[in-house]
Amino acid sequence: MKVKESLKTPEEEWYEGKVTRHEHFDSLSHIEDALNRVPAELVVEDRRRSMVSCFGNFLTMHRPVKFSGGVIHQLLLRELYHNGPSDEIRFMLGTHDVRFLKVEFCLIIRLRFGVIPDTNNYVSMDNDLHHRYFGGKDEILYMELRDVLRRGEFQQAYDSVKLCLIYMLNWIFIGLDERVKILIWQLRLVDDLDAFLMRSRGVHMCTIIPYIH
Repeated sequence: MKVKESLKTPEEEWYEGKVTRHEHFDSLSHIEDALNRVPAELVVEDRRRSMVSCFGNFLTMHRPVKFSGGVIHQLLLRELYHNGPSDEIRFMLGTHDVRFLKVEFCLIIRLRFGVIPDTNNYVSMDNDLHHRYFGGKDEILYMELRDVLRRGEFQQAYDSVKLCLIYMLNWIFIGLDERVKILIWQLRLVDDLDAFLMRSRGVHMCTIIPYIH
């Protein structure tokens, strides 16, 4: 069977892409600046915890990273049906059937995977991260989170790390628009750093990126 016959989107149905995600890798500097503003009594431990987090290796990047939505769109148009492993995705590149597994994705970006925790059990407290920086309100824009990072007035140990993780996850990796609202359950989850980083129970897990896409 020809590779083209397995296309999920037949060539005659290919269409122009529309930008729904934005490239914000230059905003890594916002995170670096926020960590530099951590109060002196917290800075060493906060910086250590941020560097050993699942995103720590990205904070060491000193060269610009460019993202091309057009390339990703063209690649996804060439996605193929297949009977292989459920965690495998295949594409038609030229006349070739190219395979890409989750483990290879993990090797490239150095993130690990696992079961997403149940956030229904996370109860909002009067002095949790949500309340300390956003007054517990139901709708928080990402520009508000960015303003908190810019001020650098962190009240407790690891607050800078927690807020930077939410910022990096959604603003840099997922590329959301600044008018999009923060998912409140993420703020509740990141308040428990071990749960957010998926280290609990000895299971090799890391981030919730795979569950959002």
